[in-house]
Amino acid sequence: MATPEQRLASLGYALPEPLKLPPGVTLPFPWVRVLGRRAIISGHGPTDAHGNLAQPLGKVGAEVSESEAYGAARLTGLAILGSLRRELGSLERIARWVRIFGMVNSAPGFNRQPAVINGCTDLILDVFGRERGAHARSAVGMAELPFRIPVEIEGEVELDG
Repeated sequence: MATPEQRLASLGYALPEPLKLPPGVTLPFPWVRVLGRRAIISGHGPTDAHGNLAQPLGKVGAEVSESEAYGAARLTGLAILGSLRRELGSLERIARWVRIFGMVNSAPGFNRQPAVINGCTDLILDVFGRERGAHARSAVGMAELPFRIPVEIEGEVELDG
C-alpha cells in the first residue's frame, strides 16, 4: 500500500512551507503538540505553497464562494499535513485520524459549513483511506476568524506505538 506521502504525490499535491506570519504577529504555541500516542493539531488556515495566507480572504457566502471555501479547506488540510510531517518526520507515523473541528468565517445566513469543511475531510480520506482517515468532525460558523481567513481547522491524530 502507498504511503501518505506517495498518495499526496500521486494526487498532485505538495505540502506547503510553514505559515509566514504577518509582521508583528507571534504565536506562543506549537502547531502540533505530541502527547504520548496523540498529536493535537492547533488551528490552521489555508496557505499557498510558499506559506503565505491563501486568497481569497473574507466571509463565506459574501466575499468567498462556497466552492472557493471548499478549496480553502483543502489547502488548510495540506497545511495541517505539512505541520504534522515537520513534527513527526513522516506522515506514516499516523495510525488514524481521530477528529477535526472546522470553523468557517460565515456571512449572515450562510449555513453550509459542513460542505465547506468537506474540502479537508475529502483530502484526508484520499490520502489516508477510509480506515485510517475516518474521523469525528464538527463544522461550525464563526462571526470572524484571524486575518480574515475563510476557514480554520484543528484536529487530533493517533500515532503508531
